Amino acid sequence: MSSTPENTVGTAAEEAAAVAEAEVVTEAEGVAAEAMAASAVTYPVAPGYRLNVRSGPSSKASLVRQLPYGARVAIRCQRSGERVGGPYGTSDIWDCIAPGQYVSDSYVHTGSDGPVAPRCAN
Repeated sequence: MSSTPENTVGTAAEEAAAVAEAEVVTEAEGVAAEAMAASAVTYPVAPGYRLNVRSGPSSKASLVRQLPYGARVAIRCQRSGERVGGPYGTSDIWDCIAPGQYVSDSYVHTGSDGPVAPRCAN
């Protein structure tokens, strides 16, 4: 079967519509992701502490930065690591606050002794 110019135009229009629809969906997904990030739950760091942020879930992991007094953190995921004692008890839970950035959950007021975020993939 050969295609007629009419069929070719119809196909091109359908492809253009599909591409436009995909771009709208991608843009909508991006806006939704930004909105979720902006409305992420944050938790306060214990008052009076400048909390060390480590490259891994251990007090021996390299220091990445230090959070200021009164900081709040959004927890991306949580994983087990070194057991640490802090103002909110002793725990082996470490909160991932950004890629490659961990803080001990013992210094973050989550209102729970257990996990409050998904388990980190690695």
